[in-house]
Amino acid sequence: MMPLALVAAVTLLASLLLPFAVKPLLVRMGVVDVPSARSSHVKVTIRGMGVATAAATVIGYVAALLLGVVTVDRSVSAVVLAVIVACSAIGWIEDLRGLSIRGRAAAQLGIGAAGSAVLIILTGQSFWWLPLGALAIAAYVNIANFMDGVNGISGLHGVTAGGAYAVAGMLSAQPWLTAGGAVLAMSFLGFLPWNLGRGSVFLGDVGSYLLGASIAALAVAGFLSGVYVEYVLSPILVYAADTGYTLLRRIKAGERWYASHREHVYQRLTDVGFSHLQSAAAVTVSTLAVIVLGFVAATAQLGVVALCVAASVLVLALYLASPDLIRRYRRRSKVTRLPVT
Repeated sequence: MMPLALVAAVTLLASLLLPFAVKPLLVRMGVVDVPSARSSHVKVTIRGMGVATAAATVIGYVAALLLGVVTVDRSVSAVVLAVIVACSAIGWIEDLRGLSIRGRAAAQLGIGAAGSAVLIILTGQSFWWLPLGALAIAAYVNIANFMDGVNGISGLHGVTAGGAYAVAGMLSAQPWLTAGGAVLAMSFLGFLPWNLGRGSVFLGDVGSYLLGASIAALAVAGFLSGVYVEYVLSPILVYAADTGYTLLRRIKAGERWYASHREHVYQRLTDVGFSHLQSAAAVTVSTLAVIVLGFVAATAQLGVVALCVAASVLVLALYLASPDLIRRYRRRSKVTRLPVT
C-alpha cells in the first residue's frame, strides 16, 4: 500500500502545483472560455487548465510503473495511458483552434478503435467487442464534455469514478486498475481548488476529454479483463443517463439535438435555484449511491441483486426528475404561503 499511497501523493502534488506554471501560459496564449448558449457561467474565464491535470495524470502513471505498483499487465496500463494522452491532445487542439464535428468524431472513434483493438489482443478477447469498445470510448469522451458545465462537477466526477475504479482494482486483483483509478482521483482532486476558488479556471476541452478518456479507457480495459460489469458501469450511469435523457427530450421537442444548449439535468438544477456546487453535489451523491449499489450487486445473491437494480433505477429516476420535482414543490409552497383575503 505504501507505493500506491506515494503514487497518489505524487499525482495530487503535481495536480496542485502545475497550474501555477500553466496558468500564465494560458493567459499569454489567450485560451479563454467565452459564455455561449450551453454555458452556465456569465464571464470570460481562463480554460485549458486540463493541460496541467493531463500532465499530472502522465506523471502519476509513470510513477505507478516506476514504483512497482503495477506488477502485472503493465501493457494494459500503457495502452490506457496512450488512449488518455491521444484524446487529451484532440481536446487541446479543439481548445486552440477548433475542429469540425466530423473531424472530432473521426479522431475519437479512431483512438477508441485503436486502443480497444490492442486491449483485445492483450486480454485475449474476441474482436466482436471492438465496435463496442470504440463507441464506448468516443461516446464517454463526449458525455464528459457535455457534462462539464458547472464548477466542480468534473473534478468531483473524476474523484468519485477514480476512487470507485481503485477499489474495483483491489477487489478484482487488477493492480493496473487500482493505480489508474487512484491517479484519476488524485489528478482531479488537485484541480478542484483551482476550479472552485475565486480566480476559478476551467478544464477546457483538453480536460473534459481527459476525464472522459480516463474513465472510458479504464472501463473498457476492465471489462475486457474480466472485472465485474457492475464495477465497470456503476460510476458512469448518472452521466450517461443525464446525457441520454436530455437528448431524448430535445428530439421529442423537435429541437436541433446537436445544437449548443444548457438543458442537461444538472444545468436545469441551477435554473431552479441550485448553486454550481449544489448541482455538482447532486450529481456526485447520485453517482455514489449507484456505485455502492452496483458494488453490492456484483457479488450478491439474486434477490439482493434485484433490489440493488431497482434501487439504482429509482436513484436515476429521481435525479432525472429532480428539477421538475423541485419546481413543483416550490410552486406549491408559494401557493400555501399566499395570504387569504
